[in-house]
Amino acid sequence: MSSTILTGSMILADLKAVRVDAREMIKTDAQFRSANINWGATEDAVKEVINTVGDGVQYVVTQGFIGREPKGRTTTLGREGSDYTAAIISYCMDGESMSVWKDVPGVLTADPRLFPDATLLPRLSYREAIEMTYYGAQVIHPKTIQPIQRKEIPLFVKSFLDPNSKGTEISKVGAALYPPMIVVTKDQYLLEFSSRDFSFIAESHLSMLFRRFNHYRIRVNLMRNTAISFTVCVSAERDRLDALKVDLSEAFQIKEREGLELLTVRHYDNSTIDFLKKGRSVVFEEIQDVTFQMVTTKEG
Repeated sequence: MSSTILTGSMILADLKAVRVDAREMIKTDAQFRSANINWGATEDAVKEVINTVGDGVQYVVTQGFIGREPKGRTTTLGREGSDYTAAIISYCMDGESMSVWKDVPGVLTADPRLFPDATLLPRLSYREAIEMTYYGAQVIHPKTIQPIQRKEIPLFVKSFLDPNSKGTEISKVGAALYPPMIVVTKDQYLLEFSSRDFSFIAESHLSMLFRRFNHYRIRVNLMRNTAISFTVCVSAERDRLDALKVDLSEAFQIKEREGLELLTVRHYDNSTIDFLKKGRSVVFEEIQDVTFQMVTTKEG
């Protein structure tokens, strides 16, 4: 409905626009709610549709989030599927650039609702943007970055509240000195799996666990392995978590903690870590290269 209204408004404003149904271009498999792109078919369809919209058309309006599987049924692309659609079309058209419009000035060092002193990052590399979004930053989804990175198409994250501001450019840039960047992921669960006979947690156990995580679409954000236990910090819907526990209850003893937060700091420094630990109890923490992570609860 919104794409129809927008196209009509543009035409009334003497802008030469045409509306195209995204499902004529975005070809997927039948993995409903999180469909995978058929890149060859999609690239052919995008080029055919765009090349046949008619002479004089300046703007093509379409929808995000939806596609079509081989039997003609509508599919959806999952979280942040609208930005992903723009990236798919940019990739297929060898776009000069892609822009997404948000209610924030661009990509910030932290969520300004939680950290009022967060500052704008004027430029990010594709890799750094993917790292941040993987750890839970909400502005851009990792799937959005991947297609444009393959063809080195710059992505501009800008604010519709201040259209003339520069925002953030995500592109192929060299090594840079980044400030600490904080991502807070709430509503986390900590699951500890122990073998019932106190045998070592071996590769066969881990293989079983990750197959079940994948089956129930449970996102593993952090993990730790000891001789007889395997602990993960996960994001999941409650019903999926309950189904997982029932499924694995015969093979493992399972302990659970809920209501936790996962704090991730890219390019951490000690002062940032000390600041974040104030008022929090640390369940466990992990350091890898330039990334610091800790699972916490609020003190008191």
